[in-house]
Amino acid sequence: MKNVLIISGHPDLKGDSFANKIILADLAEQLPSAVIDDLSALYPDYRIDVPAEQDKLRHADIIVLQFPIFWYSMPALLAKWMEDVFVRGFSHGSTGKALAHKKLVLSFTTGAPESAYGEAFPAEMMTGRFSQTAGLTGMVYEGAVATYAVSYADRTDPARAAAMTEASHAHAKRLVEKITSLV
Repeated sequence: MKNVLIISGHPDLKGDSFANKIILADLAEQLPSAVIDDLSALYPDYRIDVPAEQDKLRHADIIVLQFPIFWYSMPALLAKWMEDVFVRGFSHGSTGKALAHKKLVLSFTTGAPESAYGEAFPAEMMTGRFSQTAGLTGMVYEGAVATYAVSYADRTDPARAAAMTEASHAHAKRLVEKITSLV
């Protein structure tokens, strides 16, 4: 298997996460050689160890960004990680070729149902910034795996919690299939 790096951008994976926690646990089990980088555990203070993160990216062939959509975008922790790590001279610019030819896969969840995004704000609007980033850095954007309607607000209903659990496991399965198709 190629070197797979999974970046968890959930800001509170151990506490407030439901779907992302299940997805990452399944990925750890099904892709044991993958490196899972839990940003919330590594950087609760948002002080990113840039050389360490850049080194992980250099060694990866496939980079997966796993995160919940917050207010139609990525969480602040993941944005901060990208701002600090994807800098000119490393990821782009005349001397920044460290990410060239690496495959980028998005894996995201939303609390709201897919209908909440609709024609006015389709998923492509949320993923467009990542495909543009891939183009700028020379990565190959391989698309997204998305699961909608896995909100923390619904956890109190046992039937709804069971459905969200099932949806999270199904998401992980689709993501593993996508990753393994790229190796």
